[in-house]
Order: sequence, then C-alpha cells, then structure tokens
Amino acid sequence: MLFGLGKLFFHPHHGLELCNYFYPLIFIIARLFKSLWFEKNIYFVSSQKYSFIYVNKPHLKAALFQVLVIDGRGHLLGRLAAIVAKQVLLGHKVVVVRCEGINISGNFYRNKLKYLAFLRKHMNTNPSRGPYHFRAPSRIFWRTVRGMLPHKTKHGQAALERLKVFDGIPPPYDKRKRMVVPAALKVVRLKPTRKFAYLGRLAHEVGWKYQTITATLEEKRRQKAKVHYTKKKQLTKLRKQAEKNVESKIAKYTDVLKHYGILI
Repeated sequence: MLFGLGKLFFHPHHGLELCNYFYPLIFIIARLFKSLWFEKNIYFVSSQKYSFIYVNKPHLKAALFQVLVIDGRGHLLGRLAAIVAKQVLLGHKVVVVRCEGINISGNFYRNKLKYLAFLRKHMNTNPSRGPYHFRAPSRIFWRTVRGMLPHKTKHGQAALERLKVFDGIPPPYDKRKRMVVPAALKVVRLKPTRKFAYLGRLAHEVGWKYQTITATLEEKRRQKAKVHYTKKKQLTKLRKQAEKNVESKIAKYTDVLKHYGILI
C-alpha cells in the first residue's frame, strides 16, 4: 500500500524520513482537500507509525476495515504464521480459528522431541520468570507469529493486538465466511509422501487439557451448521423458483435496468 497525497507516494519501507518531514504540510493540504471534492476519494486511517493512509479507490474502503477470518485447518504452521504476521503489520485485523488443525512438517515424534527440548529451556534460578511455554494450539501459533514481529516496539505491539487466535470456531466466527491461504496449505506445499504432525495432538501430549472438550464443541457446531445449510439450500431453491415464476412479468423492467448497467 502506498502512503501520500496526489502524485507524491511513499512506500512503507522507503522514504520514511521524507514522509515524516513533509507530514505537517501534507496533513494540512489533505484536510483542505477532504472538505472539498476529494471527500469521496480520500480515506484516512490512523496507525501507530503513520497518521494517515489514503486510498484513491472508493470500492477499497471496506477492505481496510473488514476482519479476515482464516480457517487454520490444513495449513503449515510456519508458512501461515509468516503470512499472518505480514498482514497484521500492514494494519489488517486477522482471526485464525481451528488452530488445533494446523499441520507441522516432519513426523510427530520428531516434532514432539523438539517441543520437549523447548520446554526444558527456562531460567535456572527462578523458572517462573520465563521463558513461558504455551500448551494450547492457539497460543503456540500466537507465539510463532509473535516471533516474526518486532513485538517489543509500539508498532509490533499494535500489530499483535490485531491478531486473534482460537481453538475450534467459537461464536460469532462460526457464522462468518472463513478463508484459506493457498500458499500455506499442506496439500500444496508438501509432497503426498511426506510426513506431518497435527498441532492439536502435539499440544495434547505436552499438557493441553482441552482436546476432548474442543472436539465435542466442534461436533455440536458441525451439526448446527448442517441444519443451517440444509435450510439455506431450501430457501435458495424457493427463491430461484419464485424468480422464474415472475420472470416474464418483469421482463420489460429488467431490460431497462440492464440498459443502464444496474443489472448484468
């Protein structure tokens, strides 16, 4: 995304000093334009590092504020974490659900030995001071993303606050459309013969206590979703039938709407 006004653009990784130098002048000009005809084309978004971002395309306005819900099932841990880390740094809000279904390349025993070695790392004189080892799959994924962010700076802390992670799919995300990241899918990135492990099983064997509860709640959610989808298909079928019944009656109005580009 580009920062600036008019033909003066700044890439987020270049020309930062120049952007900060011209900021007062650009902001004043932008505020003047905002009160005039540029109001329909310029949008302002506050962030930690920059005080404004504008998009000269109105149809992209909604994209800046929507929450991206990602279904973690079937994704590789590191690849998904890298993409999520980049998105939250860019200012997007990301929610990752079903973290127990995330995959890790390599067989299970190898990954378990690595995690057990990680658990042994602590402060000798006072282990309660850290480092802290999470057991829940969602927190393991969260910690992986945190390692890819400058989380000790204000910029990184703000990015980390834009990330939410869950085991299972709790409300209200059970009724939201969930996305996948093709570049991070196990079936795309690993050969069919390669071994892999499930993050949920790994977490369970190192101390996560809620695998059974999560599975029970997921089964209930699937049953409810199945009923909802069946009802939705019936309503869609009835709607199509109703549209077909009145198609001849509203043909002249449809032609007018198509002429003006309202219908395609």
